Amino acid sequence: MDSSIYNAVVINKIMINPDLMIVQIKTDEPQIEFEVGQHTLLGLYGFENRSSNSAIESFPADVDKLIKRPYSIASAKDETRHFEFYIAQIKSGQLTPRLFNLNIGDRVYVGTKISGMFRLDETPDGTDIIMVATGTGIAPYISFLRSSIIQRPESKMIVIQGAAHRWDLGYYSELTFLAESYANFFYVPTLADPDDHWNGYQLPIEELLKNDILQNEFNITPDPERTRFFVSGKPEMVGHVSEWLHDFGYSRHNPDKSGEMYVEEF
Repeated sequence: MDSSIYNAVVINKIMINPDLMIVQIKTDEPQIEFEVGQHTLLGLYGFENRSSNSAIESFPADVDKLIKRPYSIASAKDETRHFEFYIAQIKSGQLTPRLFNLNIGDRVYVGTKISGMFRLDETPDGTDIIMVATGTGIAPYISFLRSSIIQRPESKMIVIQGAAHRWDLGYYSELTFLAESYANFFYVPTLADPDDHWNGYQLPIEELLKNDILQNEFNITPDPERTRFFVSGKPEMVGHVSEWLHDFGYSRHNPDKSGEMYVEEF
């Protein structure tokens, strides 16, 4: 089988839990520069082996076909050869079980085009930035913080991350460290099904927002002129938060009309 189209190698793999991983990849050649919040393609051929805890494919892959999907980049924007991705395994899917079977030293395809409208660099200087995420929706915020937290001391930056369990909170240690290191950055994790050792929030993200956590804890009232919102993750959460923001006058950003609310759902 021909895998000569593969143009990158796995240099690190961190399992958050059996179905969540951080994978770091080095491309053979420098890629184009990108802006934080953008994505690129990862790909493997259908003949590649699947992970041991995957399920039967819903739609069997063609062994001769390169399976490609877009993934948000978590690495800093000045990295043009070292790319980091945060990936959830879809057990019956075509690509993610093959990505989860990768080991250090294995080859993989990385797209040569980097694109996307979910760009945190478009926020005006001085505005506060609220970043809301479930699941792997946290990845673009990691890229932003690694790239720009030092350059935005005048902005309050808040990450609100929702998950079911403590072990589903990817980047928890890094985000906690940043919150302890930068006076203008705040991290708000919340769990739907916490264990007895969890002392944090135990509400869905939309309930936290409706309970005025931003106003009461951070002195931020949602205002399209002063605060930008980024919402990334499961469609149900995205829909609820979007509806809540519409009541404050927020409009959704799109290619045809600039808005104060940036949305990615998957």
